Amino acid sequence: MNYPLFYVLINFIMQTTPKSLRLQVGIFGRTNVGKSSILNLIANQDIAITSNVPGTTTDVVEKAFELLPLGPVTFLDTAGIDDISELSEQRIQRTFKILDRAEVIVLVVEPNIWTNFEKELVQNIQNRKIPFIILINKCDLEVCSDEFLKNLNSLTFRVIQLSGTDFDNRDKYVNAIKFSLMEISPKEFVQQLPILRDLIPPKGLCVLITPIDSEAPKGRIILPQVQALRDVLDGDAISIVVKEHEYPLIYSMLNKKPDLVVCDSQVVDLMVANTPDDVNCTTFSILFARVKGDLAEEAKGALAIDTLKSGDRILMAEACSHHSMEDDIGRVKIPRWLANYLKEDVIIDHVHGRDYPENLKDYKLIIHCGACMLTRNEKLVRIQKAKEAGVPITNYGLAISHIHGVLKRVLSPFTFTE
Repeated sequence: MNYPLFYVLINFIMQTTPKSLRLQVGIFGRTNVGKSSILNLIANQDIAITSNVPGTTTDVVEKAFELLPLGPVTFLDTAGIDDISELSEQRIQRTFKILDRAEVIVLVVEPNIWTNFEKELVQNIQNRKIPFIILINKCDLEVCSDEFLKNLNSLTFRVIQLSGTDFDNRDKYVNAIKFSLMEISPKEFVQQLPILRDLIPPKGLCVLITPIDSEAPKGRIILPQVQALRDVLDGDAISIVVKEHEYPLIYSMLNKKPDLVVCDSQVVDLMVANTPDDVNCTTFSILFARVKGDLAEEAKGALAIDTLKSGDRILMAEACSHHSMEDDIGRVKIPRWLANYLKEDVIIDHVHGRDYPENLKDYKLIIHCGACMLTRNEKLVRIQKAKEAGVPITNYGLAISHIHGVLKRVLSPFTFTE
């Protein structure tokens, strides 16, 4: 094997892993405690600017790389939580928004210093139930007191003493950090949650209906379809990938019934019409509602469509930040289907990317995309915020299926418990 080429390929794969599939590690701490130095130590390269000048990191710095045995990770190096610069309020707001995104937190402190900033941050982290570790940096400059260590260990047993500039002991420090991260990381990063392979027996058959429209990237199919196909293969099952117009013909040619049929939500009526009642079927978007969020809660949210009246506001949340196309699903198709279904003039607001408004109480319903570009934690935070605001939330696939009168049909593969 050509090992240099092998490692180049592995690096390329890790660099191109979608952000939503990486473990998101937020690095927090006061200004000038050495967060960026520790990030450089972990990565073993200069990826973050370091300086003795407070506030050198002025915004969230994202760095994606491979951290074995965890695999692909994204470190989120935040601005100091006690930033007092001219733009401090905006920077601190962005810093704390990372708590919505991070699966685990690394809190960096200095020996024998524990201020209200750390105290309030830890309280915020604990309220959100985010697992965290504490790194005591600059231990080459000052010895930690027994009382200080006792106080930190009362918060978490994962307290590591190190020096972010001591590369001679890098292996010892990084191994301790990786071990702690392995212990506290969500289980899906150790054992990936299935998308659909648990719905198909080994050697079973799955048909994937994948329209190729203007929103599909040139030369490729969209991410949820790629991930679903890979999940079928990981489950040692057999997949047939067809476009919507080919599906009736292909189905008639099968000599056995498929164990599952999955389609793009936009052709759900075609799929249901051409799939026997005793064959399970669903949509890619609904599969991702299960993997990335709370399927039962979002299925219940779809029923809230029937309560909408003229003048009600709906939030359409699209995690992708792509430019909308002429027949965009979120901006054009779903609003059109809603108008035809409701016969009411509702008001629809749109947000994209990681924007998510604070004024959720202004809305009667939130319709979210499949969230393939978000982490599970981010999506669950959005669902929780909707619940706290008393606003039902659903997703594109569930909403479309309800509008087309096939919601119960496409939920047939799933088991719900009270």
